Amino acid sequence: MIKNCLRKTGIIAILLTLLVGSFVFADEVEPGNANQYYSINLDKATIAKGYTVAAFNNELKLSLVPGILSEATGVEIAQINENMPTPWQLDRISNVYQFEFKNKAAYDDNKPFYIQFAYSEEGEGYKQVFFYDRNFNSWRPLPTKDYPEEKFIRSLIHLPFARIAVFSHPEIPVVGRASWYAYKNGDFAASPDFPKGSKLRVYNTANSKFVDVEINDYGPDRNLHPDRVIDLDKIAFARIASLGEGVINVRVEPLKVIPDAYGRTLGIAENGAAPELAITSKSAIVMDEDSEEILLEKNATSTLPLASLTKLVAIKVFLDTRPSLDAVVTYKVQDEEFNYQYCNKWESAKVTLKDGDTLTVENLVYSALVGSANNAIETLVRVSGLSREEFIKKMNETVVGWGATSTHFTEPTGLSPENVSSALDYAIITKKIFVHPIIEKASLTKDYKFSTLNTKKPHRLRNTNKLLEVNNGFAIAGSKTGYLDEAGYCLMIRAKVGNRRLIAVTFGSGTRDGSFIETGDLIKYVVKKIIK
Repeated sequence: MIKNCLRKTGIIAILLTLLVGSFVFADEVEPGNANQYYSINLDKATIAKGYTVAAFNNELKLSLVPGILSEATGVEIAQINENMPTPWQLDRISNVYQFEFKNKAAYDDNKPFYIQFAYSEEGEGYKQVFFYDRNFNSWRPLPTKDYPEEKFIRSLIHLPFARIAVFSHPEIPVVGRASWYAYKNGDFAASPDFPKGSKLRVYNTANSKFVDVEINDYGPDRNLHPDRVIDLDKIAFARIASLGEGVINVRVEPLKVIPDAYGRTLGIAENGAAPELAITSKSAIVMDEDSEEILLEKNATSTLPLASLTKLVAIKVFLDTRPSLDAVVTYKVQDEEFNYQYCNKWESAKVTLKDGDTLTVENLVYSALVGSANNAIETLVRVSGLSREEFIKKMNETVVGWGATSTHFTEPTGLSPENVSSALDYAIITKKIFVHPIIEKASLTKDYKFSTLNTKKPHRLRNTNKLLEVNNGFAIAGSKTGYLDEAGYCLMIRAKVGNRRLIAVTFGSGTRDGSFIETGDLIKYVVKKIIK
């Protein structure tokens, strides 16, 4: 609701009323901390011709073409100077305004109208108009077209009353450079920001030529090319520049944005962008790796099952025995029998091997970390030179020595719900584990292929962490997923943010996608709101 009403009245307003009858203006008030108002009454003759309501030095315009209104109505626009919640993942780059048609019966909400909104701040991030949805305490996006040269934005809306503002997605640049590549030979492009299937218009800023493209690939890598906003298929590139130029300056205009694998559009959930991050996991933490400063936490000392996050500790203990990665190992089917003490055969993640198959230690390490193969862990335990009991004891002694005193293992894979830890403990464990380059490399491998040495049978394992496949706004430097019915979905992400490394851990997420979304958002939230 509107507070602190402050209206300018007086002789000028009275004279205007006498001069124009029912067509009444109220000027903007002097600047101040209170909300400021602009009002106009539109009579039937005016709405029949159409009218553009322009307020506050043309910062906001409502384009009311013929047919939008059916009856006379007052239109009120307020500049809101109250404290308004701001989406944590967005930057507000305009004033907040509220408009209202006083005669609600005059407007048919099946007929959208255009609003034009000036913004004050420069920036290369993608800009959108959002309206505030009080039901969800969130900001929801409107269809938007940006006119950066004129520094205004235009959107469609179909509400008789709304609070609106322009926000920028700071992690999604739309101004920068583009190169070309040969792939599908058509009007296609690769983007690290917009999901496959999205449609973009790409302008060559040197000659104003443009081409409409469909995103069908991921890239370029922002870690290698921070100024690249898109890569164009050579056919699309040739429509706006000579291939000989190699790299050109471009501006990108989204035409259609497809929701991502999690159902979010550019990171915004269907019910809008909220001011704070809601943590639904049972336990969570974000820790600075170097200083061990806790930047954010929820129930971080609660002891919970950690599922396959166990495997990282098992691999570290195995690698501490200094094995040769090229050493040949003979698989024994008895190894996987340990797994079936905790689950049915068809439930256990494993690499399909037969008794007597031969493979390398490296094949087993990657199978365990990329594909989370439980039988690979048990084979490594067998060939470690330690008995199984000694190996598990060594796992427990190792983590206690690191200071993870709430952590305990009864077996080496994570299949037992009696393997427990806390988010805080596991953040400490992560720091110690990732001193080993093989673990870091394996945990980041998206796709691993090998063939058994004796049969030449090919095997392929894909990483269980979906975040390795999308642009997160940060570089992942290590990860591991986990799931048990008793544990829910667990995830650890180690992220590079500038010169810092952050460790994020979540235990007990309700869904796999929710685990990926929330753990990634924890890092983004800390970067934007806490360490800035």
